[in-house]
Amino acid sequence: MIHDVLADEAGGHVRRSDVLTGGVSIARNLNLWLTSDGPAVTVERLPGAAAFPPAEVSARLFTLAHGQIGRYRANFRFRFTQCACDPSWYYEDWVVHVSNGRVAHDRFLHGEPDLDVDKRVHLYGGPGRRGTR
Repeated sequence: MIHDVLADEAGGHVRRSDVLTGGVSIARNLNLWLTSDGPAVTVERLPGAAAFPPAEVSARLFTLAHGQIGRYRANFRFRFTQCACDPSWYYEDWVVHVSNGRVAHDRFLHGEPDLDVDKRVHLYGGPGRRGTR
């Protein structure tokens, strides 16, 4: 299941949300690759179309044992078009929770994850930016 929440400037920052279901393959919509190794699930970030930070190879984020929750945080800068002559950008800030198996709803949304990967960066190549927990 993916719970996609969007609040963009063009829409007046009005929150819209969609819930998508359909099995492990829907994680690919987020450039995530999930693989099962017995009772464990490994989560990897696949290369994407972000202008920054560049992602040219996949990266392992974490491996979850049954009942564990992992959180992946990242931010990205994208071009509106693929043409280098267009200086228009848009930005995304992600918080992705992944669980291996069923967990309590309140723990999934509000509890601390078992594993936390924070890949947020300064979007113009300066020193890295880390948020607080």
